[in-house]
Amino acid sequence: MVEKTMQMQSNSSSKRGHALILLGLSLGYFMVLLDMTVVSVALPAIRADLGGGISGLQWVVNAYTIVFAGLLLSMGAMADKLGAKRVYLAGLALFLAASAVSAVVPSLAALIAMRAILGVGGAALLPSSLALFAHAFPVPSQRARALGIWAAVTGVAMAAGPLVGGLLVDSLGWRSIFALNVPLGIISLVMTSAYVNESTRKPLQGFDLAGQITAIAAIAALSFALMEGETFGWDSALIIGAFSLALLCAVSFLWAEATGKTPLLPLRIFRHATVSAGMLAGMTINVGLSGILFLLPLYFQQVRGLSAHLAGLALLPMMIPMAFNPIFTGRIAARIGARIPMTIGFSLGAIGTLLLAGLEGNSNDVLLLTGLLLIGFGISFAIPALMAAVISSVPQEQAGAASGALNASRQLGATLGVAILGTILREHESFIAGMQLALVVITVALFGGSLLSFAFIGRAKK
Repeated sequence: MVEKTMQMQSNSSSKRGHALILLGLSLGYFMVLLDMTVVSVALPAIRADLGGGISGLQWVVNAYTIVFAGLLLSMGAMADKLGAKRVYLAGLALFLAASAVSAVVPSLAALIAMRAILGVGGAALLPSSLALFAHAFPVPSQRARALGIWAAVTGVAMAAGPLVGGLLVDSLGWRSIFALNVPLGIISLVMTSAYVNESTRKPLQGFDLAGQITAIAAIAALSFALMEGETFGWDSALIIGAFSLALLCAVSFLWAEATGKTPLLPLRIFRHATVSAGMLAGMTINVGLSGILFLLPLYFQQVRGLSAHLAGLALLPMMIPMAFNPIFTGRIAARIGARIPMTIGFSLGAIGTLLLAGLEGNSNDVLLLTGLLLIGFGISFAIPALMAAVISSVPQEQAGAASGALNASRQLGATLGVAILGTILREHESFIAGMQLALVVITVALFGGSLLSFAFIGRAKK
């Protein structure tokens, strides 16, 4: 009897410990995702306070995603080499500190610098948290349930970002969106330190320094050229030099990955057509999503005259399907394969974006609601199926590399989306005309993603 009681207490303690581990790690990821969406509705308030115009707002968004995309693969390797818990806690502490400083910065340049540091912390949190999940939940059934909850955090953060951001901006000012990370970060830091065990280290594993430097240099140079081309002139020596540097660094990155002993991105994974097409599709879907999240809050607040809070509410028809649909999409993809859900998802997103391209200053709200719902359902169809397609197309030992590459390609797409579409917006005197053209560009990209999915996803055998 005593033995049975002790066993029940042990099981209860184990469940409580697992719950606290899950909460601590999920909070860290929640912060990373929340930061990507919460800033969108704060952009007009940031510009009103710190200045900078559309170009400045592009840098506020992209300083984060450039660094995040460029370091994502390296941070996965660092987690293996140094221990996932060390990397996670370091990234969390950096994210927390940069958030606190972002809440009190005196200038736009200082905010952009802090956003870049936040990107470093975010890049450290994502791969290390996945590694810690695998270590903390070794039983496959437990891990599947834990990752299901962790994945649900993605949708909640995406849906909550604009709404929470709008409420905070209207009630406490834009600086409060960064201050929000501080208590969340402290809770995650305490729980992870106390309850999460360190993962197995691989200290002898090498590090691809050449690949890391060339990757982030290529992304930064290309982003600079796209965002500052109008400012300095597209034919200026500076912009031509930036495009040339981006190309040179991209080629150097491929060379480093092909010849290095411990490449960040093993190029052999691209031998499978589904993986190659999946990377392009991942980039495309984030070009659309990030572009829309950049354009619409500006439209709602500058053209329709909505407050930040109401602008966040206006985005909910798009964000809510993304919070709940992935659960069902994953089951559909498991049953019929990823090609059809991806094709349908990209097509719905393209149709919804095309409807939004017809928006005027006083457009019918039915048009807006329909477009947002189609985009939300489309993206929530495409992304889970895309992830399943890429991961299932490579051998198990390459799953980590494929997952990291897909996340990096999506973040690169987010960076390019804001850079390209923001540039289109700046080149038009009329905000409406610039937004309409930018939305047409997104429509074409998403239709391209639909054709790409139908033609290549799941077609080739391993």
